[in-house]
Amino acid sequence: MSLPTTSPPTLGPTASSPPTSSSSSTFDFPREYNFPPFFTKQTNLTTLHAQLEKWSSLILSYCRHHRLFRLSLSYEGSAYEDLFRNRRLNKSLRLADAREVLDFMRKEGRAEPVSGSGGGGGGISSISGMGGGKEVVGDVFWIYWRSPEEWAEVVEAWVEETGQKNTVLTLYELTEGDGTRGTEFYGLDAEILQKALQVLVKRGKAQIFGQEDQQGIKFF
Repeated sequence: MSLPTTSPPTLGPTASSPPTSSSSSTFDFPREYNFPPFFTKQTNLTTLHAQLEKWSSLILSYCRHHRLFRLSLSYEGSAYEDLFRNRRLNKSLRLADAREVLDFMRKEGRAEPVSGSGGGGGGISSISGMGGGKEVVGDVFWIYWRSPEEWAEVVEAWVEETGQKNTVLTLYELTEGDGTRGTEFYGLDAEILQKALQVLVKRGKAQIFGQEDQQGIKFF
């Protein structure tokens, strides 16, 4: 099988860019999505690697377009239905193969099992990776179309641009406040925000105060 080539999504941080699109707009699937072999796991390792890369690129683009931060591999999930099932072709990616795609993304730093997740595919499952080894993954994943490190860079750039150093802000103000409306991180999932802020804390660029439900952060 020869899969058409496509350009990967842009993943670098852009501090001043607003969200690229909304969940109501139409997502343009790449052309290989309309090829039946795209939905069948390839036996040739080189072709399989290319197939995994293309599925990874598709998932990142799709989740970025719809600003999705988690992806469930439950068959009942609308994202699963939309991504892994092509009704026009009457073709679907098997659940085990979808798990392998997400495991590939995990190894690339673009996905991470949500702690304690259990999806419609039966919770925690053991799957075979490309190298034949067994790995345990969950059925709900963080999708890092921006990694926590990249989100940290976006937040840090906004702090610099807006003069927020030595200012204490609540986590709610960062993702829901009028002052951040239109920024890339407005509406960011709270747990991914926490991961990004912990990156800044480790770099000595921020300090988190307060209890879990009333946390504030001071930038340096």
